[in-house]
Amino acid sequence: MRIKDMENDFLENYFREIKELISDSSKVINDLIDIKKTILLASKQGKKITIVGNGGSSAIASHFSVDLTKNANIRCTNFNEPDLITCFSNDYGYEHWVEKAVEFYGDEGDVFIGISSSGSSKNILNGCHAAKEKNFSSIITLSGMSADNPLRQLGDINLWVNSKAYNHIENIHQFWLLAVVDSIIGKSQYSVN
Repeated sequence: MRIKDMENDFLENYFREIKELISDSSKVINDLIDIKKTILLASKQGKKITIVGNGGSSAIASHFSVDLTKNANIRCTNFNEPDLITCFSNDYGYEHWVEKAVEFYGDEGDVFIGISSSGSSKNILNGCHAAKEKNFSSIITLSGMSADNPLRQLGDINLWVNSKAYNHIENIHQFWLLAVVDSIIGKSQYSVN
């Protein structure tokens, strides 16, 4: 088989897998609507949304946070400041930095969104526990890999991608979260100025 044919086969298979996962998204539409309602209620009550993740999930959290704040006019934070992460990781340990950030910056009634492709990231799990302790109104989780991952057990709303491929999981997480932003705005095409 020629290299070009192998590349075509890989990409066609890759896109087919993503298409199947997007088709599976129909199973979470009610959850996405519930997330929208949860966010809108928290905002109406003067509360904020906190979203966290590691690596690519952190980038997704940043994108969601900026779009929710700027385009939907809902306060959202993501704790992605290097000084905060390195200070809290140094002083409390990496597994506890999200927990400490929630303790310092979280308020009762806020909403916590934790993203972990594996569903096993200890810092995200500890952040969920801290949000529960701080009486956040809702905990939302996004995960993948194993259906019985620990993160999936902690949320009021738990979105799970049935895949073992990190980039597939992250693509679907971003797809779902940005769909929530657009559903809050009420359209997918709008001016960002």
